[in-house]
Amino acid sequence: MLLLHGFPENWYSWRNQLDEFSDGYHTVAVDLRGFGNSDAPSKIEDYKMEILLQDLQDIICALGYSCCVLVGHDWGGTLAWTFAIRHREMVTRLIVLNAPHPSAFHDYVLAHPSQLFSSRYVFLFQLPIIPEVLLSLGDFEHIRKLLTDTTHGIQNEERRLSKEELEAFVYYPSQKGALTPPLNYYRNLFGFFPIKAQDVLVPTLLLWGERDAFLEAAMVPEMKQYVRAPFRSEIIPNASHWLQQDRPQEVNKTIRDFLKQEFNVLRNGHST
Repeated sequence: MLLLHGFPENWYSWRNQLDEFSDGYHTVAVDLRGFGNSDAPSKIEDYKMEILLQDLQDIICALGYSCCVLVGHDWGGTLAWTFAIRHREMVTRLIVLNAPHPSAFHDYVLAHPSQLFSSRYVFLFQLPIIPEVLLSLGDFEHIRKLLTDTTHGIQNEERRLSKEELEAFVYYPSQKGALTPPLNYYRNLFGFFPIKAQDVLVPTLLLWGERDAFLEAAMVPEMKQYVRAPFRSEIIPNASHWLQQDRPQEVNKTIRDFLKQEFNVLRNGHST
């Protein structure tokens, strides 16, 4: 089971899932290219989709496997969707948290200006230098607020990040030059659309926090048209964008139930 985090996180965002599923899987949560302790080349072109997908392929093979249960959140979810489309033979199950199928997002945002407004930070992140400066102000206060304030942050009071947990997410971006590599994901974003092959042909679970401040839960029904395999979606009430940290018990139970189901997916994408 390969778990892919989002921005501005690292592998630690999956701490509540690593132990939960280690009884039945070899669970691996990596720092994506440019995050945490992973290699972080500084050029924008080092974060093109083809390169990021090759990273995932290399990780799976280096661990001694030919396929995996692929789990992704936020940017990790975007990579997971796209990897499952391009390399379906390497994905047995796809599990995505608060990340839209790229084509579904494209469709939705064109018809819903409110989502375009919620995604306005994406346009800011296209600029050189300025986003790095803004995110680092006040001892990286903007990053702290993303994870902790009442609008954007974790909503579950029992799961609010402790000071030590928060520092686990602030430490790496606070290092010299460390913000540029993660921001380069966004600087390549407009080159990702449209993806040529759109259909997902593996059993898919989509989980969404109802109170995601960045991505509207109303787009969830748009995903089904792009999955030609068993598909299940669930919107978790009162949960934030940071779903696996916000509601780990609900997330883990839903994932476990999904993994217990038996599917026979044929080559044409239909299932029995």
